[in-house]
This record gives sequence, C-alpha cells and structure tokens, in this order.
Amino acid sequence: MSPIDYTILIGTLLAIAFYGMWRTRKGGNLDAYLKGDSSIRWGTIGLSVMATQASAITFLSTPGQAYADGMRFVQIYFGMPLAIIIICIFFIPIYQRLRVYTAYEYLGQRFDAKTRLLGAFFFLVNRGLAAGITIYAPAIVVSTVLGWSLDLTIILVGALVIVYTVSGGTKAVSITQRYQMSIILLGMFVAFIMIIKQLPNDVSFGQAIAIAGQMDKLQLVDFSFDLDERYTFWSGILGATFLMLSYFGTDQSQVQRYIAGTSVTESRMGLLFNAVVKIPMQFFILFVGVMVFVFYQFEKPPVFFNQATLDEIAETEYADELAALEERYSTTFAKKENSISRMARSIEYDITESIAAEKEVLKRLQAEGEAIRSEVKEIIEKVDPSLETQDSDYVFITFILNYLPHGLVGLLMAVIFSAAMSSTASELNALGSTTAIDFYRKMKKKEADDAHFLGASRIFTALWGIVAILFALFANLVENLIEAVNIVGSIFYGVILGLFIVAFFMRTIKGNAVFYAALISQALILVMYKTLSIEYLWYNPLGCIYVVILSLILQFTLFRGDEKQA
Repeated sequence: MSPIDYTILIGTLLAIAFYGMWRTRKGGNLDAYLKGDSSIRWGTIGLSVMATQASAITFLSTPGQAYADGMRFVQIYFGMPLAIIIICIFFIPIYQRLRVYTAYEYLGQRFDAKTRLLGAFFFLVNRGLAAGITIYAPAIVVSTVLGWSLDLTIILVGALVIVYTVSGGTKAVSITQRYQMSIILLGMFVAFIMIIKQLPNDVSFGQAIAIAGQMDKLQLVDFSFDLDERYTFWSGILGATFLMLSYFGTDQSQVQRYIAGTSVTESRMGLLFNAVVKIPMQFFILFVGVMVFVFYQFEKPPVFFNQATLDEIAETEYADELAALEERYSTTFAKKENSISRMARSIEYDITESIAAEKEVLKRLQAEGEAIRSEVKEIIEKVDPSLETQDSDYVFITFILNYLPHGLVGLLMAVIFSAAMSSTASELNALGSTTAIDFYRKMKKKEADDAHFLGASRIFTALWGIVAILFALFANLVENLIEAVNIVGSIFYGVILGLFIVAFFMRTIKGNAVFYAALISQALILVMYKTLSIEYLWYNPLGCIYVVILSLILQFTLFRGDEKQA
C-alpha cells in the first residue's frame, strides 16, 4: 500500500474511535451505558443491527465464497424476514415491557435463576468464541497479504475497539456503527464500479452477467432435498430461520442493539429495516464476488491466492515442482481466455450453438485448472500441514491490492477494518453487560448501587476484549471464515432458541424441566457435530426441537410435582 492508502486507513479508524469517545464523553448512568439514550432512533438502531452482523468476515469472505461457489450462499438469508417478523410480534414487546438489560433476565423471571444463568452461559461461550474469530479472521488475511505482523494487527484492532466500547457503552457502539456502515457500503459500491471498469473494453456489463450465468455462478435457488448440500432453499427457509430467530431474538449482541429503542415501535422499525435491506445487501456483496470471477476469466489469477504461502513454498525443495505447475496453469488459462473471448462474442451476436460449444470447452478447462490448484495444495500440505489450503478468503483482497488505484485501496482496507471494529464492539458490549447483569449482579453484589455496576460493566467489557484478543492470537481457522462463524453459532443457537420458545409459548413447562432439557440437548448437538456429517444449518432446528420435546417429557415425568411458577 502507498502512503496515501495508509493515511486513509489509519485516519478513518482513528476518527471513528475518537468520535465514539467524544460523543459519549459525559458518561451517564447504568441504564444509558447498557441501553443508550433517547437520541438513538430507529435508523441508528437499524444500521447498528446490520453492522453487528456484517463483520469484516462478510466483506473478506463472501466475495470469495461467490467466486468459488456462485450466488447460492444467499439462500442462508431467506429465513431472515420471517424470523424478524416473529421477533417483532412476540420478542420485542416482552423485552420492552420488562425493561430488561439482557435477554436472559427474562428467562430468570419466567423460570428460575439457574435457567437464566444457563442461557447466559451458552451465549458467553458462543459469542466469546465468535468475538475472537471476528478479530482473528480479517487480521490473518490482511497481515498475510500486507506482510504485517499478525499479532500486532490483532492487538491494534482489539485495542481500538476496547477503548471506545468501554468508554461509551451501547451509545458509542451504535453511533460509531452508523458511520462504519456508511463507509462499508460506499467502499463496496466503489469496488463494484472498479471491477466493471477493469473488464476488457469489448466486454459489456450484460456480457459479463451472461458469462457468469453460463459458468453456473448465478444460480440463486436450489430446491433439492439433498441434506449433503449445504445451501438449498429448504435449509435457508427452515434451518436458517431458526438460526436467524435465535441470533436476532436471543443473542445479546443483537438484542442490546434494538432494546435501546425508546419504544416498541422504534425497536421494531430498526429491526424491520434489516428484514428489508439485508438480503439485497448480501446479494450485492455476492454479486461483487461473481464479477471478480468474471474479471479473472480475462486476467490470469494466481494459481493460489495466498501469495505469502506460495513465496514460502518457493524457498523449499518443491520450488521446481511449483514452478512447473504454475507454467501448466498459465497454459490452461491461455486456452480458457481464448474460449471465454469467443463465448463473449457469441453472446454479443446471440449464436446459441457457439455459446453451448464454448461452455463445454470452458467446463473442461476449468476442471483442468482446479486439478492443478489441487496439486499445489497437496504441495502446501507436504511442506507444512498447518498451512492454510483454503484460499477463497484471499480472493477479494488480492484483487483490491493488485488492481485498484491508490487511495481506493486504503478506502477498501478501511472497510475491512471498520467492519471488524463494528461487529467486535457489539460483541464485547454484549459480553460485558451479560457478565455484569446476569452473573455479577445476580450472584455477588446485590446490595451495590448502579454506579458500582456501571464500573463493573466497563471492567467486564475490557476483560472480554482481552479474552477475545488472546483467543485471536492463538486461533487457527480451517474453514471459509464466514462459514466458520455460522458453524460456531449453529452449535449453540438452536438450544438457546429452544429455551426462549418454551418460555414464550409453553406456560406449563417449569424451570427444572427446561434447564435439564437444554443441557441434554446441547450435549446431543455436540455429539452429532463430532460424529455425523449433517450440514450445520440443520443443527439450529434440531437443537430447538430437542429442547421443546425433552422439556415436555421431563415436565410430565421426573418433574411432574414441581410447583406452579409465575
């Protein structure tokens, strides 16, 4: 990166952090720190909810996901509008009426203290792991590509977030996310325009879309019932609805964003904003990745997108073998480039037979290229089994650094770091408040005043920030980053959602039954994850269903004599 890129990047990050500290410099009471104040309107809530979900992983990994697998990933969001409508009808009015600080306070009021602590504990484990991934994910990619120290990058992002989150609480998170989201959307739009401008002069935007379609990158919906397929219409409508219902309805990092609304209407408007905007935004980010794929049909891509790994291989005894593979890859690409150019001309003149013929040629050449890439990955594993062989997370950032002009590179890097800061801030804010309210206040310091718990909330937020940094320093991801976050969530979200479903809709179930049902269900999900090959989205409905069924069984057998609870 050039000096101007570094200036834009560092200036943007510092400006956001110091703005959050300045806007919340007057401090406030516990209520203001954990919920914000009347200045937080539905628009800010909506952007804050969106920014919490749209982490740096979204903007690093999603385009790479589309590059490798097309648009099918968008199906994971099909269930979100339905989930948000359910939350607006049932969850928000209860949270607002009870004026809770955390979602798990409601579990305590509905059941008992141990069930409240269990729900909060599941959240802390799930979101604590996710906070570390949220910091680690962009840091490992950015540090590798730019040659920065990984540890220093992790500490830089984590420290900036800790400073303004501890300083201003929920209000600081919400108002900074408003500007972070604006930077993110602007940066992605600029990147999209630049990708289109980088296409050959004789290839129109319409031809680019047609090429993507012919190469099977624009398939949006898969109606198959194959459980081995990770993304289908049914997993999106069924499995992902449970995932989104739990994430938006019971995850404190999201609940804390919209209970900051001054009324039920404000909270609903902020959340519904996401139901309307999220799918088009995710579609656009995936489409950016598809256009990067089309661009690399005319410009030779690396045989492996993590250049630092290739450089490391080039220093070993496998250097000659790697060079031979790269030469074969260049030859295959030259043939593919000629074929794709012929297809573009055939599309321009609507020559159906020629389009079909070139499609078959491209499929064969694409398979040859992927076979060569597989051989490169085998060499990487021979040199060092701990090296990452998945390179889809490096696709978009490689394009940014190699093909965008100076200044825009700094803007896009600011997008990545802003997204990392915004989602991490929400997670730390939620982790700190849950620890302070659901554990510390409940178990240790019942007699203390709000000022004491305000200080405790700040301390716990900072401590969780340190934990997230430490986890990130020792993390090692093996999956596509955006999938890794969803997998971690799916292991816990179904069981957490089951607790709330029983609380809302099954008034005959008491605390003991649902508590032990949740413990057994979580153990079952962990065993299934370790032993079965079920795609992760299905763990969300399974976990929820297990809790509901086991709660009924336990309530009318072992705990039949429990006294009626209010």
